[in-house]
Amino acid sequence: MIIGIPKEIKNEEYRVGLTPFSAHELVAHGHTVVVEKDAGLGIGFSDADYEAAGVTVMPSAEAVYSEAEMIVKVKEPQPSEYGLIKKDQILFTYLHLAADLPQTQALMDSGCVAIAYETVTDHRDSLPLLTPMSQVAGRLSVQVGSQCLFKYNGGSGVLLGGVPGVSAGRVVVIGGGVVGTNAIRMAMGKEANVTVLDTSHHRLEELDFQFGGRLNTAYASRANLEQYVKGADLVIGAVLIPGKAAPSLVPRQWLSDMRPGSVMVDVAIDQGGCFETSRPTSHTDATYVVDGVVHYCVTNMPGAVPRTSTLALNNVTLPFVMKLANQGWRQAVTLDPHLKNGLNVCQGAVTHAGVAADLGLSYTDLV
Repeated sequence: MIIGIPKEIKNEEYRVGLTPFSAHELVAHGHTVVVEKDAGLGIGFSDADYEAAGVTVMPSAEAVYSEAEMIVKVKEPQPSEYGLIKKDQILFTYLHLAADLPQTQALMDSGCVAIAYETVTDHRDSLPLLTPMSQVAGRLSVQVGSQCLFKYNGGSGVLLGGVPGVSAGRVVVIGGGVVGTNAIRMAMGKEANVTVLDTSHHRLEELDFQFGGRLNTAYASRANLEQYVKGADLVIGAVLIPGKAAPSLVPRQWLSDMRPGSVMVDVAIDQGGCFETSRPTSHTDATYVVDGVVHYCVTNMPGAVPRTSTLALNNVTLPFVMKLANQGWRQAVTLDPHLKNGLNVCQGAVTHAGVAADLGLSYTDLV
């Protein structure tokens, strides 16, 4: 199979779909890999590195899309790329379609086979291709949140760890999954006062066992959410419903009771966000203020550390890329029901129930 690696063009996105090391594995198995010129430059991989791995360097994205039978990316295609996607071409990348009707319609119109990293599952019903980026985003959320608290960034001027004689900052994490767990770990590392809210009592028990008495746990009832959010210096939105839009859990009316300069980081923004006041931002214009509260809602947070993120992502995506290349998409999803769960749009039809439900589109089950 011919596999193509276009350069990512989303704002401040330097990750790349396949590293030279991953591409070399595909070439060694008899596949052809083409890469757009300078695609890996942002994370230290030159065109010469790809050529040394047996990859052909192409002059443009148009050339890559035209040549390839499968496109391997990191972020969803941007509007300027919609017209490059071909009928029956496999598109393997993060898509986050549940909050993006225009992209979904464009993929349907193209007739491609769009497989989303974020809805591929495993035998434990977890999301193996989302996990590494969730780990990165969770850890970053506390780093960027603590920086947003700096007075010169518009924050309240609170140091999360406090100092002797001064209380630590209060961090509230909504959602105890992979993002939330990594946010907790980083916030505790900064010696903050940390509370996590979740609707799963079992998960709260696990987190209590993992972190002990240093972590406050609370059931995510509306009353508890309101109490803890209003008293927080930093709120991390870490809610995920696989393949569906994130629930809106923090209404605007609560913000007026928060301390001016408090910070809200919405890691769920890719799926629409879990704060009523969330809207997508970019690394070059990351924050905005609503009712005195600083919001950080960057849609590609792991892109801030692209080398770490790319290497971590390739560790988990390469086996699936290899499976698709060796077997073709139809046989691969037939033999692997977990990969089939990643199939979001196929030859003009929406094939993921959650995406179809959230966008009000017809759902087609490929048996």
